[in-house]
Amino acid sequence: MDTQSVTTRTITVAGGRYAPGHLGELTQHLPFDMVDEALTATRATQTRLRDLPSRVVVYLLLAACLFSEVGYPQVWRKLAAGLAGIPTATPTPSALAQARRRVGTAPLHWLFDLLRGPAATIRQPGTRWRGLLVCAIDGTTLTVPDNPRILTRLTKQNGNHGGTGYPQTRLVALLACGTRTLIDAVFGPTTTGETTYTPQLLRSLRAGMILLADRNFAAKALLADIATTGAHVLVRLKNSRTTPILTRYPDGSYLSVLGGLRVRVIDAEITITTTAGRHTGTYRLATTLLDPHRHPASELITLYHQRWEIETAYLELKSSILGGRVLRARTPDGVEQEVYALLVTYQLLRTAMTDATNTRPDLDPDRASFTIAWQTARDQVVQAAGVIADTVIDLVGTIGRHVLTDLMPARRLRVCPRIVKRAISKYQARGPAIDRTSYKATIGIDILTPADP
Repeated sequence: MDTQSVTTRTITVAGGRYAPGHLGELTQHLPFDMVDEALTATRATQTRLRDLPSRVVVYLLLAACLFSEVGYPQVWRKLAAGLAGIPTATPTPSALAQARRRVGTAPLHWLFDLLRGPAATIRQPGTRWRGLLVCAIDGTTLTVPDNPRILTRLTKQNGNHGGTGYPQTRLVALLACGTRTLIDAVFGPTTTGETTYTPQLLRSLRAGMILLADRNFAAKALLADIATTGAHVLVRLKNSRTTPILTRYPDGSYLSVLGGLRVRVIDAEITITTTAGRHTGTYRLATTLLDPHRHPASELITLYHQRWEIETAYLELKSSILGGRVLRARTPDGVEQEVYALLVTYQLLRTAMTDATNTRPDLDPDRASFTIAWQTARDQVVQAAGVIADTVIDLVGTIGRHVLTDLMPARRLRVCPRIVKRAISKYQARGPAIDRTSYKATIGIDILTPADP
């Protein structure tokens, strides 16, 4: 005999025209009063109550980052999908566009400034090294639509085979490596380089941090400016760069200077061994941590690998969330608004993930799956679930429970060629003969002792 199951569900959302203004369970990390404060502070609150109040529009912009594969009208339908029985507006695409222009960029910028920063952790592995918060800095590009209005501010990049097919905006971020939360970020035209944007991020560096950076950030003046913030730095240098040997240390490192900045230099040969063979490379690192006993050279070399956490964060932004797509916005101001919305949404997801992993102090945040958190957050939006916290405090939430249930295995050392995979890129493709297999690997580190000059 056939049986039937019947279920009823109760949701709690804002009242009246504000009902579609939510972000599912992520609303608890960005509550209504926080959005209202942002709108008030930036003078973006509507002067009269409309079908699309400014608060609702802010949540629409953020929800659009969770659903990058559809347009704003479809995002609106997802926000309203779980509101059965509650009367909601049915805005036209032009009404949604006008509402986004009315709200502008300032509230999203304000929210990012409020939310940015390293997520609080409870002595979790992978977040600190010898008491220092491990951070990384690097840049990437986001692709935007190709139209005359965009091209008044953003440009296409040149390349050795025709350049990029679309204009791009450059994003430079400062990241907490353990939790991959955004400490700060700046973006703008690609005609300005990463190191020119970097001074705008120095406001977020402080004592108790160690900043990991690649060779592009090894300019003397920039390193001196970073040192004035109180943060320490571990940066890769070009192997051909001349560094005077002032004092040799027992761990193989030596005291040197870059400009007027005293640094410790480590030369190392790193060998990666897989079933496909061996590859050996030489690295030269410089750090402002001058005590070889408290901060051994071998540990610093191993620590430097954590710089790749920011590359993983960019993968989550550009591949997981955006799916390799261009941004929606078709005006320069719209691009700025959308990028801030993207950064806020990413930070909310990462904060929810950190809250979950914090319940298990022995758990490395690396094992939390960004894809599971992102997909669960999308489901919660469609269901309008968890918008307002229950009377019973839930520190983990549905997103956190899904993350903890499907933890990724402990990270293994693997190698895979870093090659161009997009059809249109400013970089030269390396051809079909590249072995794209990901191999398990072992690593060998030998600290080199350079000869006296």
